Amino acid sequence: MNGGRDYHARSPHEPMAMPLLRYLHLDVFAATHGGGNHLGVVLGAEHWNSEAMQRFARWTDLVETTFLLPPADPSASYRVRIFTPHKEIPFAGHPSVGSAHAALECGLAQPVDGLLWQECGAGVLPLRVEGAGADRCLLLQSPGERVLKTGRDVHPLLAAALAGIGGGRLPPALVDGGRRWWMAEVEDEAALRAWNPDHSAIGALARASDSMGLCAFARSAHSDYQLVVRAFPAGVGIVEDPASGAANGLIAAYIAQAEPHGALAGGYVVSQGREIGHDAQLVVRIVDGTVWVGGRTHTIVDGALHWNAA
Repeated sequence: MNGGRDYHARSPHEPMAMPLLRYLHLDVFAATHGGGNHLGVVLGAEHWNSEAMQRFARWTDLVETTFLLPPADPSASYRVRIFTPHKEIPFAGHPSVGSAHAALECGLAQPVDGLLWQECGAGVLPLRVEGAGADRCLLLQSPGERVLKTGRDVHPLLAAALAGIGGGRLPPALVDGGRRWWMAEVEDEAALRAWNPDHSAIGALARASDSMGLCAFARSAHSDYQLVVRAFPAGVGIVEDPASGAANGLIAAYIAQAEPHGALAGGYVVSQGREIGHDAQLVVRIVDGTVWVGGRTHTIVDGALHWNAA
């Protein structure tokens, strides 16, 4: 008992309580529970302005925090705004997949013909819904990719960023698809997992080329995955990313263009993040030249958000 006081009651002289919003903390692209990429999702913040959203995203200090909103476009299932701690961004992979998971879990949207349609800063993008419940896999269609240049000598700072690692079958490439990344295949999985890159050199390359940074990948003969990826987004101040949806979409587009009849041309499974204590698994599908990237998402926290947006 609480001594007769009802802690849910409000005295007539007390100020009105701030409205409670629903907040989900998600584990996106996890192969094992807790192995994926964190995402915070706020529902019911239609009355928040951009400054309030940015302030909350700065407080969570997650790589991204998203806000699920009613769609402005009638063709969309829902609308999402994506914020890093420092700015709003038009599109990113794991926030898109995680937000779609939240929309389904909270009953805000239902797939039609196996698809959800997400409205975001990059337009209205489709997501495929495969399976249900704990086995549900959500795959996002990449918003379009262009291979801008290839070769180890196409930028004077590229060699320093790749110091200490041998090259693989494909040459390095600069690929653009909403976000610009350098891609580099390396000699093998063991070398990639053991690599200690020069992060300052990657940062210099990212700033000089107006890119996110460097994604290194290696082919694998493991039974559970066919590609290992390590992503170093120094261009936005992150040392290493545990699970990179958009970047993996660019890798897939590069492989599909370079090896249209190769073993990976139809799709594959990616392992990422083990080097920094995570265990992410991403699924890639390549259908008629279109790249889809996704995986499973787990809801870790589902609760009420006490936050004054004023």
